[in-house]
Amino acid sequence: MEIAEHIAALRKDGDLLAAAAARTELDTPIPTCPEWRMRDLVRHVGDVHRWATAHVADGRLEPIGPAELPEVAGPLPDDDHLVGWFRQGHSRLVRTLETADPATECWTFLPAPSAVAFWARRQAHETGIHRVDAESPGGPEAVTPFAPRFAEDGIEEVLFGFLSRGGDGVRTDPPRSMHLHATDVDGEWLVRVGPEGAEVTRDHGKADCAVRASASDLYLLLWNRRPVDGLDAHGDRSVLGFWRDTFQVRWSRAR
Repeated sequence: MEIAEHIAALRKDGDLLAAAAARTELDTPIPTCPEWRMRDLVRHVGDVHRWATAHVADGRLEPIGPAELPEVAGPLPDDDHLVGWFRQGHSRLVRTLETADPATECWTFLPAPSAVAFWARRQAHETGIHRVDAESPGGPEAVTPFAPRFAEDGIEEVLFGFLSRGGDGVRTDPPRSMHLHATDVDGEWLVRVGPEGAEVTRDHGKADCAVRASASDLYLLLWNRRPVDGLDAHGDRSVLGFWRDTFQVRWSRAR
C-alpha cells in the first residue's frame, strides 16, 4: 500500500473510533481489552497519536520515552473534553503525515521504505485495531470489517514486522505451525514457531492448524480481536490458543 492509502485508512478509522467513543459511556468495559474501559482506550490512542506526530514533525532520531510523554502529549483532559482531545490529536497526526517531506528522517522500529511510510502504516494499523476495540462493546455485529487489501497489509505487518523481530517471546518446543489462507485476496502465510523463534513464509503448506477466512477476519484473529469460532479452521486448535496466549504487543510508554 502507498503512504496516501495508509493515511486515508488512518483518517477513516480515527473518525470511527471517535464516533464509537462519543456514543459510549467512558466507564464501559472494552471486551477486546478486558483491562481497559473506554476512557483508557481513548487516552491510550490519543497519547500514541501525539507520540507518533512528534517523531515525524520534530525529526526525532531517538524514541520518545515515558518520561517525555507528558511533555509531548500534554495533560490528559477531563471526561467532558476527552473525545475532542482525541480528535485534535488524530487530525494533527493526519496533517503531519500528509505534509511531511518524504525525505524526513526520524526514529522507526519496523522495516519500511522510509520513515514517513513507516509511521503512516503503523499508525493506520494501530488506529484500525483500536477502532475495533472501541466498537466492541456493541458486540461482534457492531465491528466494521476492514477492506481486504488493508487487512492483508495488516497481516503482513504482524507476521513480517512484529513477529519476525524475534523479541516478542513467541517460541515453543516442540515446534508448532499455522497456515492462514485469505479467501478474498491472493494471500497465504505459513507460520512455523520453534524454540528459536518464528519463521514466516508466503506459502501454501501443511501445518498443525489451518484457517481459511476473509483477510479482515484473519487480521483480527492475529491481533487477538476475534475468536476462531465461525471460521473455517482445521487441525490442532491449541496452536491458536498458544498464539493468543503468547503474541502480545505492549505499549511501554504509558503514563
